[in-house]
Amino acid sequence: MQAIRFPAFTFVFNFLKLKQCKSLPSIYLLTSGQVNSIDKSSQFFVLGRQISNSTISTAAVKMSTDSQFIIPNDVPIVNLECTTAFNGLTPKEKLYAHYLTRASWAGGLICLFQTSPESPGIFLLLQKLFKAETVEQLKERSLKSVTENDFQSLLTYAAAFFANLGNYKSFGDTKFVPDLPKDKLGGIIRASAAYAADQAGVDKLWKDCGDAIYSLSKKEQQLGLGDKGISTYFSLNCTMDDAEKAKKFMDEKSISAYNTRLFKKVADDGKVTYEVRLASAADAGGDEKLKLGSYDYDNATFNVTRGDYSPLMERIAQNLAKAKESAANENEVKMLEGYIDSFSNGSIDAHKDGSRYWIKDKGPIVEHYIGFIESYRDPFGVRGEWEGFVSMVNKEMSAKFSALVDNAEGFLPQLPWPVEYEKDKFLKPDFTSLDVLSYASSGIPAGINIPNYDDIRQEEGFKNVSLGNVLSAHTKDQKITFLSEEDKEVYSKLKSPSFEVQVGLHELLGHGSGKLFRKDANGVLNFDADKVVHTETGKKIESWYLPGETWDSKFSVIASPYEECRAECVGLYLCLSKKILSIFGHEGDAASDIMYINWLNMVRAGVLALEFYTPETQSWRQAHMQARFVILSVLLEAGNGLVTISRITGEDGQPDAVVRLDKSKIESTGKEAIGAFLRKLQVYKSTADFKVGKAFFDKYSSVNDDTEDKLLSLRQTVMDRKLPRRMFVQVNTSLEADGSVKLTEYEPSASGIVTSFVERFPGDEYDNCVADLWRKEQEYL
Repeated sequence: MQAIRFPAFTFVFNFLKLKQCKSLPSIYLLTSGQVNSIDKSSQFFVLGRQISNSTISTAAVKMSTDSQFIIPNDVPIVNLECTTAFNGLTPKEKLYAHYLTRASWAGGLICLFQTSPESPGIFLLLQKLFKAETVEQLKERSLKSVTENDFQSLLTYAAAFFANLGNYKSFGDTKFVPDLPKDKLGGIIRASAAYAADQAGVDKLWKDCGDAIYSLSKKEQQLGLGDKGISTYFSLNCTMDDAEKAKKFMDEKSISAYNTRLFKKVADDGKVTYEVRLASAADAGGDEKLKLGSYDYDNATFNVTRGDYSPLMERIAQNLAKAKESAANENEVKMLEGYIDSFSNGSIDAHKDGSRYWIKDKGPIVEHYIGFIESYRDPFGVRGEWEGFVSMVNKEMSAKFSALVDNAEGFLPQLPWPVEYEKDKFLKPDFTSLDVLSYASSGIPAGINIPNYDDIRQEEGFKNVSLGNVLSAHTKDQKITFLSEEDKEVYSKLKSPSFEVQVGLHELLGHGSGKLFRKDANGVLNFDADKVVHTETGKKIESWYLPGETWDSKFSVIASPYEECRAECVGLYLCLSKKILSIFGHEGDAASDIMYINWLNMVRAGVLALEFYTPETQSWRQAHMQARFVILSVLLEAGNGLVTISRITGEDGQPDAVVRLDKSKIESTGKEAIGAFLRKLQVYKSTADFKVGKAFFDKYSSVNDDTEDKLLSLRQTVMDRKLPRRMFVQVNTSLEADGSVKLTEYEPSASGIVTSFVERFPGDEYDNCVADLWRKEQEYL
C-alpha cells in the first residue's frame, strides 16, 4: 500500500481490476467513512485527503466490492404477466381490483419513509424529472453532454429505486448508488425540462438529497440500527437498547408494534422522551383502547401518539371505501370495514378484525391483503413494512394446493416432533395460486402465509397464497453458478416445478404447523404441564408465552430468519414424501428428480447466501438467505459426503466453486440431520425459549473459516460471481370515462419501470403528500 496525501480529496485506483470493469468509474471520491473501511487484501494506490497523520493502511471499498452497491445496466427485467387473468374478471370485479390497487399503491409510498432519510426526496426528484418529459425526450437532451451508457445508468438507478421503493435493495438491505459520477447526474438534471420549468425546486431537491444519493459511509452501506446501519423505523439517535426498552414498555401496555415507529429526544438535562407513533389518518384524539397519552417508564417518558403517514393513510382508507362498493359478499364488506377503521384510527385490533373476515372469505376471485405485515426490515424484528397486493386466482394450480390442504392432517404427523407440539386442531386454510395484479411493497415474494397475528393463526386460521406469475417470470439464458455442468442441465429444467413444491410445503405446513405453549390471563396453560416432556432435556416444560407475548416480540431480532428456516426445513423434510409429490403431478423417477433438485437448490442457495452476510458487523441482511445458509451449515455438519464444496478455477481463470449433493444420501443422512435440527427449532419455539433457541440458531448462522469448507473465504468468490436480482415491471389500472377499468402494460425495461411509476402517481397529489411528510421527518432523520 502506498499513500500520498493531498488536502482536498481522496481518490482510489484499483489497477488490478480496471480491465474487468464494463463501465469505468475508475476514480472514486471517498468519504472518510469509506477510507476507514478499505479491504486490505486489494492493492490500491491512494491519493488524497489527509485523514490522519499516520499512513493510510485501510481504505475504501475496492472496485470489485463496490459492485455490490451498483445495479448493473444488464439487470434482468421481466413483466409480471397478468393480462389474461385480469381480462377474465367481470366489470364489477375489475372495479373492485382497481380500487384495491389504488389503496395498495397509496400505502406503497410509506415504504419510502421506512427505508432511508433520503428516499422520499429521491422519489420527488425522480418523479419531477420524468414527469416533465418522456424518457426518450430526456435522453435526447442528455446525450449532448453524457454518453448513452451514462444515461442508461441513471435510468437503471431510477428503475431500481422505484422497484425497491427506496435506495436500499429489498433483498439484502444494501444501499445502491448510480453507476455514473455525481457531476454527470447533475448535468442530466440541469439539462432536463423539469429544471427549465422549476429551477429553484429542482435545485433544492438536488441539494437536499444529492450527497445522500452517493454517500457510502460504513453506517450507510446497509440497513440496521445504531452503528450497524440505517433505519427509519427509529430516529437516527436510537440504539438497540432503546428498541428493547420500547418493547418492554409496549408489551406492558399491550401496544402492538406492527404499525409504529419510535422517535427519541434527549433534553439538555439528559431527560429522554420517546414517541411511539401509530400509523393513522387521524392525528389527534382517539379511542382509549389505543393507549394514547404520556407515560413515565424506566426513567424516561413515553408519548404514544398517532398520525404517522397521515395523508397517505387517509387516501388508503378512501380507496378501500370505494372498493367496498364492489365487494362480492358480506365477508369482504366486513373485512374492508376493519381495514378502513384500522388505517383511519391506528388500531391493530381493527386490522385483526378485518383479517378474521379475510380468512373467512374462501376462494375469492380477486384476492388481496393489505397493511403493515412483514417485520423483516425492522432491525429489531417487530415493526411491519407496508405491503398491499391484489391478485386473481389461477384455478389450475390452485387445485393442486387445495389437494395438499385436504391431505394436510395426514402429513403433519410425519413432522419430527411429538403430537403435543402440534396444534390441537389443524384449521384448514384457503390455499390458492395467484396471478399478481399489483404488489406495493419494497419487494415481491413467491409465496405468503398470513396473517402474522399469533392468536389468530393458532386459534382461528390463516391463508396461504403462492404467487404463480412471480414464480414463472424469468428471462432467457439465465446463468447458473456454483453447480456442475451435469447438475446445471437438470436444475434448469426442474427448478421451477421443484420450487412450486417447496413453496407449497413451506407456506402451508411450514408456517402453518407447530403449537405455541401459552399461559392466558387467567393463568391457564394450553398444554398439559404434567405430561408434556421437553424433547431435548427429558424434563417437564419450564417456559411458555405469557399474556401479551407473541413469537415476534419474544424472539424479536431472530424471529424472521428462525421462522423462515423452520418453514424451509419442513419443505425439505416433507418433499421426501411420494404422496406429496404425486399431488403436484410428479411420479416415479420424475418425483425423485424433483426431490433432488429441491434439496440441491437449497444447498446452492446456502452458498449464494454469503452475499447477504456482512463480515464487518458479523450480521445477516436477509432473513430467507440466512435461513438457507443455516441449512447448508447443518447439512455440511452431517458429513458422510452428503454435501461437498469444491474450490476450482473457472473458465475465466478466476476462483470458482462447485457445490455437490449426493442424491443417494438425502433420504438417510440428509433426512436425519434436517429432522433432528427441525425438531429442536420447533421445541425452542413452542416453549418460548429465546435464550437457548438463539444460541442454537446463532451457532449455524456463524460464518467463519473454522471448518475445512472455509465459508468466510468462500464469500469473496460468491461476491465476485454474484448476479443481479431480477426486477419486475407491473401494470397499472385506470378508470375510463365510461366507468370501465383499463389495464396498461409496459415494456420489460428500465424505461418501462420508470414510465409505470410516473403514470401510477400522476399529477401533484401524491408528490405533495410525500413532500409534506418528508419535511416533518427532518428533526428526527
